[in-house]
Amino acid sequence: MSSRPLAAAQASGRVRPGDFVTLAKLRVNTLVLVTTALGYLLARRTFDAWTLFHAILGTGLVAASAAAFNQIWERDLDAKMRRTAQRPLAAGRMEVAPAALFAFTLAFAGLAQLSIGVNLLSAAIAAATLLLYVLVYTPMKRVTSLATIVGAVPGALPPVIGWAAAGGGLAPGAWVLFAILFFWQMPHFLSIAWLYRADYARAGFPMLPVIEPDGASTGRQAALYAATLVPVSLALSTLRVTGPVYSAGAVVCGIAFSAAAVVFALRRTTASARWLFAASILYLPALLLLAFLDGGHP
Repeated sequence: MSSRPLAAAQASGRVRPGDFVTLAKLRVNTLVLVTTALGYLLARRTFDAWTLFHAILGTGLVAASAAAFNQIWERDLDAKMRRTAQRPLAAGRMEVAPAALFAFTLAFAGLAQLSIGVNLLSAAIAAATLLLYVLVYTPMKRVTSLATIVGAVPGALPPVIGWAAAGGGLAPGAWVLFAILFFWQMPHFLSIAWLYRADYARAGFPMLPVIEPDGASTGRQAALYAATLVPVSLALSTLRVTGPVYSAGAVVCGIAFSAAAVVFALRRTTASARWLFAASILYLPALLLLAFLDGGHP
């Protein structure tokens, strides 16, 4: 790491308050809060506002902790990438000790919130999510492109936490929500990896578009995962978690998302990658909204 940012930080004498927000990735982790809430609501158990509040807050704190730990691990590589070079640790505005204290505090508070305010199962799943993200996915990113698949697992667990928080255990509906989030993440992150492949190469991350520059495998995988989302998303209706309105909407959304992925697979340009990224951003909120509005069927 260059000594210039660190010297600037030492000269300023303090960390900016917004740096802790950046460590926690609050904007990105909004999805964690939404999917946790949806898992709780679709479990169709007795609704309790306080339990839902504790589930959302506890899961959010654990997710923020994972984001902070990730930035601690990757501060040297983040400094080499344009899109991450201004993160507090990478830029030298913050040292490791306060960042680690922040991360551990968030993790303890989140797991305590879930254990005491919700139930032990939701806390256990959250703990597994944190450990998998920090101790498996994060170091794995340095050595293999398969880390993207591994990282999609903790990213898909928040709705399972929400389902467990509602007393639904680990029922099939929870795992369908997990599968939706898992398969959605792959085209989403592959489009990002393609758009920032030069940045990832500069930092030494062996992302798929870096190790296979022609992008053929990246495109094929994006299209395959997007197409798989259509039958996977319909499983919610098969289990009667959602109804016919959701089913119709899921098919339309899935076809549109798949079309964007196929275009990217065929062209593999910056423009097509951006279209795929935009489609992923539109697809998931639309599908989750449909599930919320047409959920709770007997």
